[in-house]
Order: sequence, then C-alpha cells, then structure tokens
Amino acid sequence: MKHLTNLAIAAGVFIFTKLYADAISFNSIELSGVNLVGHLLVMIFVIQWIAYIPAFIFKTEKFYDLTGSLTYITAISFAVYSTNTTPSLDLGSLIIGAAIIIWALRLGSFLFIRVHKDKKDGRFDTIKTSFSQFFMTWTLQGMWVFICSSAALVAIANPTGVVVNSVFAIGLVMFIFGFVIEVIADNQKTAFRSIPENKDSFINEGLWARSRHPNYFGEITLWAGITVMSISTFEGMNYLAIFSPIFSYLLLVYVSGVRMLEYRGLKKWGHLDDYKEYKNNTPKLIPKVFS
Repeated sequence: MKHLTNLAIAAGVFIFTKLYADAISFNSIELSGVNLVGHLLVMIFVIQWIAYIPAFIFKTEKFYDLTGSLTYITAISFAVYSTNTTPSLDLGSLIIGAAIIIWALRLGSFLFIRVHKDKKDGRFDTIKTSFSQFFMTWTLQGMWVFICSSAALVAIANPTGVVVNSVFAIGLVMFIFGFVIEVIADNQKTAFRSIPENKDSFINEGLWARSRHPNYFGEITLWAGITVMSISTFEGMNYLAIFSPIFSYLLLVYVSGVRMLEYRGLKKWGHLDDYKEYKNNTPKLIPKVFS
C-alpha cells in the first residue's frame, strides 16, 4: 500500500506540473508541433527518471543535488539555443540563461562537494532503500526544477524575445543581490563548520547573526529577480509563472529547508539559553538591517 501511495504521489506531481506547463505555455514557440515549454517539461522529468535508475541500484543520493543543477543547465541551455538560432541573438534570454547557469553551477558543485565530504545526506537514509519513495523524490525534483525556472522558460520561449527594459534591470539587480547573499552565507557556514570546536555548535555570526537562514533568503530573492527579469515579456496566461518564486518560498520555508532545519536545531540546541536568545532576537528569514 505504501508503494502505491508513493507512486500515486509521483503521478500526481507530474500531472500537476504538466497542467501548470500547459497553462503558462501561451504564445510559446513550437518545435516539431509541440510548444517549447512542453518539450522542456518532458526533458526535465526524463532526466530525473533516468538518473533515478543507477541511484536506486547503488542506493546512493550523492549525485541527487548535482543532477538537479545539471537539469537546470540542460533545460535553460536548450531553451536559449532553440530561440537563438538566427543571426540576431536575443540579449535578454542570454542574460537570463547565463544567470541561471552560473547559479546552478555554483550551487550544484557546492552541494556535491558537501555530500561527498559528509559521505551521505541524512535526508535520504530511509528514502533511498524504498524504490517507490526514492522515485517519488526524484519526481519531486523534476517539479522543483520546472516550476522554479518556469518564469525564465516562458520568457525565453516567447517568439518576440525577452524584453530588456528598466524592469529587467531591477530584476537583474535582485538576482545579483540574492546570489551574493547565498554565496556569502554558504561560505560563512562552511568556514564555521570547518573549525573542530564548532562541530556541535550553531552558527550565529556574519549574515547568520542577522537571519537564521540567510542562504534561503538569498535563494528566494534571486528567483524573484529572475521572475522580474522575465515579467515584461509575459502575455495572458504567462502571468501564472509568477508562481515560480512563490513556489520557491513555500518549498524552502514550509517543506524542505527552514522547517527541517528549525526542527533539527530545536532538537539539538533547544535546551541552551544562547540558542533560545538567538531564536528570539534573530529573524527566521529576512535579515535584520540593524543589530
């Protein structure tokens, strides 16, 4: 029964994402009679399902996050290539594509190095032994990749090209700001964890003194920036792709990121007065400007 439930969830995830793709693909260019957004949807999920096979055979999660990043790179590269086959290149799509590829390369390599250093990702201890639950997890990653990048994919797939204007510039600044915040936060935590004395301590310095999860704040901000860069190109049902940063926020705050880490932190350090003070005085997500 549990296997059937997991497979049903995986099917539901794909169907939901397919319906979302159909809704936002208004005015997309077509390849072989199918709109480009539809091609990208299939590509993204097929990559996950193919990668799942060796992952389950060897019961490993070590290339799960890396596959997610490579899927972003593949989908975005294909989208940009498909819309820049004429001598006149679309500057807007090239900038959006480059931004996402740079982000994916950085995050993918960072997570890949971390999981190999730690030898495993504790989230998958029980998941990777169940073929149905592990398959569901890879399918969920397909939904994550498609929906988070959906605003960019819709804009790039527009036959008239991505509109580059002042709104686009604001979105680019937002992306750069969020990207820098995420990189700094990740590097600060890595440096903190590399000190043996900090092995069982919580980080409360640098950006982490201003937010309990500054890396996720950066992640949400950069995807909001990608959406702002794309929005001037939207028409009609394309505006549903504004769901992209909303989905990123909901996923990171209420499903995988903040919720899980807050639970682990409370379980590990909840009895410490310093941790209680840190939680009371430090915002969960949006960094405080003044100390």
